[in-house]
Formats: sequence, C-alpha cells, structure tokens
Amino acid sequence: MDSSTCLALARREGYECYALSFDYGQRHRVELDAAAQIARALGAARHIIARIDLRQIGHSALTGDLEVPKQRSREDMSRGIPVTYVPARNTIFLSFALAWAETLEAPDIFIGVNALDYSGYPDCRPEYIEAFERMANLATKAGVEGCLRLRIHAPLIRLSKAEIVKLGHELGLQFGMTRSCYDPDPQGRPCGQCDSCLLRRKGFEEAGIADR
Repeated sequence: MDSSTCLALARREGYECYALSFDYGQRHRVELDAAAQIARALGAARHIIARIDLRQIGHSALTGDLEVPKQRSREDMSRGIPVTYVPARNTIFLSFALAWAETLEAPDIFIGVNALDYSGYPDCRPEYIEAFERMANLATKAGVEGCLRLRIHAPLIRLSKAEIVKLGHELGLQFGMTRSCYDPDPQGRPCGQCDSCLLRRKGFEEAGIADR
C-alpha cells in the first residue's frame, strides 16, 4: 500500500519510474503479483523483481517458521521490534536500488517507508534514510566523481496510515490492487489479524474511506 502510493506520487511529480520489487523468500509472495499489476497500471517504464533468498539467514517470521503475531494491540505494537522484522531488509533493498539507479544514471530513489505506523522497524526511521543517503554518495562511482547527487526520497515517512490512505485516494490509486498481509492464505486472501492488516484497517477507518 505504501510503496504503491509512493509510486503514484512520484509519477504525479513527473518522474519516469523504474520499479523494483523483491522475491526474498517471504511468505506473502502474493505481493509480487500485485506489484507487477500496479507497476503496469501506474505507467512504470520498467518493473523488475530481484531474487534474493533471505530464508538462508532466517530470524524472521516473514522468512522462517516463526509464527506471525496476530491480534496485537496498539500498545503491543509500540513496544520493541517484532518478530516480523527481517534483518537489514531495507538496507538490502536500498542497496539493490542504489546499484540500479547508478546504472540508469538516475539520481532519485523513492522508498515507501513510514515512521509513524511502522510497527517498530528500525530501518523505517528518518535518521536511517538520511544516513543511507550519505552513504550512497560515498559508496558509488557516480557520487564520488560528482556525476550524480543521489537522493533517497521517503515522502510518506512522517505520515500516518490514514494520511497515506487519503493521499493515495487523492492520487487515484486503486487500493484494491494492493496487498499488505504478512500471513495470507494459500489463495492470497488477507488474514485480517496480523500487524500489517490491523494497521491497514486502522488507516482506512480513520480516513473514512472504504478498503476495496
């Protein structure tokens, strides 16, 4: 939902967009089919799926045999880092995006992270995004030679889920195409009880918009 809103926003701002998704061994692989559909619908110039198997590393309910937490309260979600945290996931994702951006000679990388309703993930915070941007300009040929000033855009980072829903609605995003659930059934239907489902429901309810 957040990444789709981010893509729709970048398109409205006039960017030619190259969309990058990841098949990393996640149990909610249904999101990859949704990502391909959304990339086409929003006019991405190209969409690729990078394949990396983070199941070999494990230590996450999204890539291993740990149970996905269900029916957690807002208070529970605000305490600590949940077992759905995938070690260094956004760092891995942004590193792939950085490599592709340098190849494309594209100075702008967008990511749909959110620091308010983010369920405790350390790699969704503004200070992390700022640090990665500094690193990107130190670690690339384009940055060192001054060919590109690389920027990491996280336009949703200080928005609540309700504000993201309202923004996506304003942008004309068809939220029915998006998938958020961490533990869908074999048919890809959301469980309605994991943190991601609960945060999504809260966002739509507070925005006063129906989730299709």
